[in-house]
Amino acid sequence: MAGQTRKTPLAVPERPYLALGLEGSANKFGAGVIKHAEDGTTSVLSNVRHTYITPPGEGFQPRDTALHHREWALKVIKQCLAQAVNSLSGPGMGAPLQSVALVARTLALMFNKPLVGVNHCVGHIEMGREITGAQNPVVLYVSGGNTQVIAYSRQCYRIFGETLDIAVGNCLDRFARVIDLSNDPSPGYNIEQEAKKGTRLLPLPYATKGMDVSLSGILTSTEAYTTDKRFRRDGKAKDTDGENIITPADLCFSLQETVFAMLVEITERAMAHIGSKEVLIVGGVGCE
Repeated sequence: MAGQTRKTPLAVPERPYLALGLEGSANKFGAGVIKHAEDGTTSVLSNVRHTYITPPGEGFQPRDTALHHREWALKVIKQCLAQAVNSLSGPGMGAPLQSVALVARTLALMFNKPLVGVNHCVGHIEMGREITGAQNPVVLYVSGGNTQVIAYSRQCYRIFGETLDIAVGNCLDRFARVIDLSNDPSPGYNIEQEAKKGTRLLPLPYATKGMDVSLSGILTSTEAYTTDKRFRRDGKAKDTDGENIITPADLCFSLQETVFAMLVEITERAMAHIGSKEVLIVGGVGCE
């Protein structure tokens, strides 16, 4: 049952192990070193990453992202040399993942070390559990390509609810491009900073459907405000406007608050359903 203390099915290692984990499912290439001790505890010894940043108004294309990962792989890995190699096996963007898999296979063959594929989603969850000490939480997995509410039952993770169309990270990224927000350090982060300046909560579709959410309509509605005659891209009112204007900050505030409220609702519903008192938020959007 979810909500109860969960025991690992893995045997305690007979000796300490060091694992080098590689991640490159989207626009970040990351390498981390983790130590697995004989008593079953783990500790993060290193966590290095480099992000592919595109100009404002542009997303990151698979081919260009793959080239970035190839360029930065050795520079990042040199800081994270270890005795065992783990690599992300998916899901994610095909071209960047292929670049990282090539690097991981090369290292494993060169040093005769085992290569272990790690599911992207499970990797997020298990790392979150390790860092926070959460035993068996309801998981809100939110990233550029995923929006899911997950719980563990009978030796596997089970999806309670998810997006019916686009992911929340994709929704935020696309709107950031519409209003020309910077991609450094990430579009979602910059939307959050703009939202702090917002003063109006504009009406947007609130689309929860049971345990699922729909985000394409709210994105379209938010984009439509940018063609409204009241919209001021520079955020400044003209002499004839009065106070009835719509600013990019207002749109960021409205989009963020509405979407996050939807996610909180379905997460709370899952907690009530399985009787869990723990929530673990993982994925890139979980940082915002």
